[in-house]
Amino acid sequence: MTRLHTEAATQTAPRIQSAAERFGVMDRPELKYTPAVARETAHLYERVRNHIPEIEWPVYAPYVHAINRIKKERGAAILAHNYQTPDIFHCVADIAGDSLQLAREASLVDEQIIIQCGVHFMAETSKLLNMDKTVLIPDAKAGCSLSDSITGADVRLLKERYPGVPVVTYVNTSADVKAETDVCCTSSNAVAVCESFESDTILCIPDEYLAMNVAKQTSKKILTWKGHCEVHERFTAEELLAYKEADPTIEIIGHPECHPDVIAVCDYSGSTAGMINYVKDTRPPRVLLVTECSMASNIESEVEGVEFIKPCNLCPHMKRITLPKILDSLLYMTEEVVVDPAIAGRARLAVERMINLKN
Repeated sequence: MTRLHTEAATQTAPRIQSAAERFGVMDRPELKYTPAVARETAHLYERVRNHIPEIEWPVYAPYVHAINRIKKERGAAILAHNYQTPDIFHCVADIAGDSLQLAREASLVDEQIIIQCGVHFMAETSKLLNMDKTVLIPDAKAGCSLSDSITGADVRLLKERYPGVPVVTYVNTSADVKAETDVCCTSSNAVAVCESFESDTILCIPDEYLAMNVAKQTSKKILTWKGHCEVHERFTAEELLAYKEADPTIEIIGHPECHPDVIAVCDYSGSTAGMINYVKDTRPPRVLLVTECSMASNIESEVEGVEFIKPCNLCPHMKRITLPKILDSLLYMTEEVVVDPAIAGRARLAVERMINLKN
């Protein structure tokens, strides 16, 4: 009955204009590596020369040049996650950071169009905090194994099974899941969020390994869900110990989405931002980041004298975002991220509670 009612309501509801209809489409520019393009992108190439061979730059430069020109004409801001490739992270992004940083920064930019270079839940979170802005993702199929591991219906069932138990949900989830949540958390504040409740039992979902790592740092009983990041779950303690045995001077820095056995052999564990700050502050001679491989490439140019050992576990979803797709997104205003207002209000409240708690 509910489904039929929804379909009927959809048929009678006024059609909402697409982003392409609201802003119009633009003609595709000529993508040639001219002397002018070479000059105007030379300073950007200096940021990525250690990652992109000089002979390949003529392929990248026309896209970089066109994107940086058209985003100004469009009045658009490009947000890039730390796991994006260096050509995106260093050459076209206006703001770069982890998922929460990007969502918070999106609400501060003057531009009314946001191009989210990350995975879908990140674009959704940016939309939740900026419902009056147009949020685009260059590839709507850029998903996330962790986000896909749980649905809003799953959370409702958990709440029925554990009545009255607070639900703390990782920000790496869909708006539908956030809407069923008491408060969201990040990898950096998960312990503090869990301890903010008087209850001695907490549902910390959906990342099982993050929850297990939180449980080691609190006296509360932490209930988990079997969700995993397909990048971080591939690392093993045996693999990292082999690196240590080969070179005891290597500092290993892990992300809390890794298995607790992995975290146990790390010299430091922290969120994406925490890992970056640790490297910048301590400047270890040799370091291995136990996370998505592109992050090491992106911060390598910012920390002189640090050698990065890269086990190179790549996120296939992040890598769906490319310069050609970013250009298409700007030209044709695709793919727009839309969140049902009935869900958005409750989901945004869970995110805002996290932000207010952190502050």
